[in-house]
Amino acid sequence: MSSPSTPPDYDLIVVGGGPSGSTLATLVALRGSKVLLLEKESFPRYQIGESLLPATVHGIGKLLGVQEKLAEAGFVRKHGGTFRWGSNPVPWEFAFAAADHFAGSSAFAYQVERMKFDQILLDNAREKGVEVRERCAVNTVLTDTGLDGGERVTGLRYTDADGTAHEVSARYVADASGNTSRIHKHVGGERIYSEYFRNVAVFGYFEGGDRLPEPKSGNIFCPTFDDGWFWYIPLSDTLTSVGAVVHRDAAHRIQGDPAGALAQFISECPPISEKLAAATRVTEGTYGQVRVRKDYSYHQTLFWRPGMLLVGDAACFVDPVLSSGVHLATYGALTAARTVNSILADDMPEKVAFDEYEQRYRAEYARFYEYLIAFYNMNAEADSYFWAAKKVTNTDVSELAAFADLVGGGSSGELALTQADALRAHFADATQELAGAVETSGSLHGSAMVRQAMREGTGIQIHAALNRRPGREKPQTPGGLIPSMDGLSWVRDPREQPAA
Repeated sequence: MSSPSTPPDYDLIVVGGGPSGSTLATLVALRGSKVLLLEKESFPRYQIGESLLPATVHGIGKLLGVQEKLAEAGFVRKHGGTFRWGSNPVPWEFAFAAADHFAGSSAFAYQVERMKFDQILLDNAREKGVEVRERCAVNTVLTDTGLDGGERVTGLRYTDADGTAHEVSARYVADASGNTSRIHKHVGGERIYSEYFRNVAVFGYFEGGDRLPEPKSGNIFCPTFDDGWFWYIPLSDTLTSVGAVVHRDAAHRIQGDPAGALAQFISECPPISEKLAAATRVTEGTYGQVRVRKDYSYHQTLFWRPGMLLVGDAACFVDPVLSSGVHLATYGALTAARTVNSILADDMPEKVAFDEYEQRYRAEYARFYEYLIAFYNMNAEADSYFWAAKKVTNTDVSELAAFADLVGGGSSGELALTQADALRAHFADATQELAGAVETSGSLHGSAMVRQAMREGTGIQIHAALNRRPGREKPQTPGGLIPSMDGLSWVRDPREQPAA
């Protein structure tokens, strides 16, 4: 390990090679910093989370330099989502083209096979100068006394594929190793779980399923049924990812026979069973297994400490219905890269830069959390146990605790929402607005909540495409920071600087 007078081995060590880890490592390496990425598995490896949003493809993808590689990979183009959800019996949609006037030719995302997508991002990290070591399991972080006399993380200990133990030092360690992280607790605080989104997903893959009519054939399709809802994601002309999300109290139906449970859920949801009428489930190879995941929504009460930060699912996760998983992971990685780059360049005090990172990341998470609660709550016609549990006006106060804790920590500035009654009223109003948008236009685009949720992603697209900040971009909080012109660090807003 390095001493206070010895330079550390690396500027940044990233634990985890998924989208958040690869994105963070690459964007820091692009500034000339020395970056090590440790991944416990050997890529390509299976992962769920296959439906992307445009900000990841056209915003962060451009900053990373992978847009052409993504286009060449042959992923299915996704122009939005189609839903059989709520009181309207007619399927309705969310189309990216209608979400913002800037969208134009970038009004699409991809449905991706994560083995291929994640490999592209990890290979790109190597090409951009990141030292990548696979099959390396991190055991613990290392700490020492910092220059200010306080304890800070200074590196970590890991074991390589041959079983050899190593210690490496760095100015910063980033945990991007996912929801099963072994080291996230070293940041401190605790992981707060939301009772509201505590669901279970059972999913598999099918060949030969029907497609929606053009131009919606690449859309994710999400219909509801009594016990929950389904995702139906076209990954190629013939391959489809199909999953049922049900209440955790229905987990007993899945135990022991996930494949049988998935088949039963499919039979209970006519919009899905009709699409799979002539299809066969894949039973061999990577996609041959029916898998089960717990879609627990959570956030860590602390995202950083001196020398260490959390990003991606190590920091937070929210329900997958609106394809927010990879977006939040890569958005968090972008804001983390801006923070680390600013500190390494001595442009910003550590606390100032990390406070900006945490505030922005929590605010984006809170926007999707709130959006999702309203989205679930608008399914007014369902009267099953699952959907009754999604009625915020009837929930126990504790089921709003995660959101109250989040906004009470200052991420939104709306401290009044920490009161349970105010929260219920707020979510009820948001639900009405979403449902009203669907009823009047057959889409969500008339909703102010949707525009707000998409705003930050659109800003990233504009920034990447034009290599400049959106003209009206302002700090998210008084005295806060804004992105640099190249999008890779933070700068102070010149409009808030004192006149010379």
